[in-house]
Amino acid sequence: MSDISAAKIGKNFEVNRPARRTVALFPWGDLIEDYLNGIGVSIEEFCNQMTGGWLFGYIDALKLLGIKTVIFCISARVRKPRYLNHIPTGARICILPASRSYLGIRRFMINPYAWSVEEKFGKMKSHSRLVCSLISDIAPYLSTPAWPLIQEMRRMKCNLILCQEYEYPRFDVCVMLGKLLRIPTFATFQGGNWQLSRLERFVRRFTLDASDGLIISSNTETQRVCSRYKSISTKISKIFNPINLQEWEPLDRGKSREKLGIPQSTRVAIWHGRVDVYRKGLDILVNAWRKLCRNHDAAKRLLILVGSGNDSDELRQLINGANLQDLLWVDRYVLDRTTILSYLSAADVYIFPSRHEGFPVAPIEAMACGIPVVAAAASGIPDIFENGEADGGLVVPREDPDALAASLGRILDNPDWGRMLGARARQRALACFSLNSIARQLQDFLGVHPVHGNGLNF
Repeated sequence: MSDISAAKIGKNFEVNRPARRTVALFPWGDLIEDYLNGIGVSIEEFCNQMTGGWLFGYIDALKLLGIKTVIFCISARVRKPRYLNHIPTGARICILPASRSYLGIRRFMINPYAWSVEEKFGKMKSHSRLVCSLISDIAPYLSTPAWPLIQEMRRMKCNLILCQEYEYPRFDVCVMLGKLLRIPTFATFQGGNWQLSRLERFVRRFTLDASDGLIISSNTETQRVCSRYKSISTKISKIFNPINLQEWEPLDRGKSREKLGIPQSTRVAIWHGRVDVYRKGLDILVNAWRKLCRNHDAAKRLLILVGSGNDSDELRQLINGANLQDLLWVDRYVLDRTTILSYLSAADVYIFPSRHEGFPVAPIEAMACGIPVVAAAASGIPDIFENGEADGGLVVPREDPDALAASLGRILDNPDWGRMLGARARQRALACFSLNSIARQLQDFLGVHPVHGNGLNF
């Protein structure tokens, strides 16, 4: 882009700042298929059926303000821009082709998100390692087609940028584009708190300083950022991830169990999400459930797992190795909301054993359904359950299957207490994670203004 005059771009992209009505939203990842392939979801299913999570929660919250959202995705499967609609929210989706330089590098990568050069490119001779290391640092920056992105943002009249993560090369590129277009750039924290390259470490301190603000829900992450980047403490706002509580109304427990063929007397624990064994702590969950059932009558208990991912084979091996019989695993990424609600509504307790998170939405979905939660103290969890049991949750140390099993047993063995915790969890969700509540905070922090005739009713 050295032949593009910043002054010329600024002139072409001047915006009316008080009326920011179209947000360009960038999910994490070099390519959109890296995420969708991992959960077995096609782009058509993503557009027509997929809801929930931080992404669509934000879109729904901004929609309350009359703010439009365009989801920008980069793909290796298109040769020219492709325009789609996200049916459930009405958001526009713009899929741009990845740059040729990135695709050329990508051909030689085994795993572009690996920690080491060897894991990314495979075994190599010593003299090749330096070259591959440099290429590895540059590649994520090349994945974003800057000039086509500028053209599309101009065409769609985007006047605010929001990135899923700030500890990621695409955020650096977006900050640069924001400066060229004279529009603000913000980012959220959803779990990305590491840097994979020396180039990132050098660039990030400048782009964070040049950004307009960070949305960080986790106190732990806020402390890390303020310690590492001391100049940006005034740019941080604590805003929780929103969920559409109208879509997460609990169903009748008895009817849900009848529909799923679960006996009414069975005590049910549930987990749902993307199958990533280490990050999501699913090995800890299997171990904890084995310990719990070893000391109780397993015939009266059932663990339900709902979800799929790249580690499905590894999880299956863990389950078989633990010889768990009292388990139902729905090994697919369930897009149908009614089906998810049926499983959640049939449960007595929700389990969240993650080692690493940002600000997870899955336990909030369970809370909205009136289910108590037993969760490991990964990032975001202490903030969700700030008051512990009073907020409907039992928080245990990470990587502690004994503590997880003990807390699960407490709830499963005391149904009345579990229902009371579930009611508290529902109230916590209603008070702190609703679209209305989060939209008001986003309006203040992002500086977006409701379109005339739209907005919030407080």
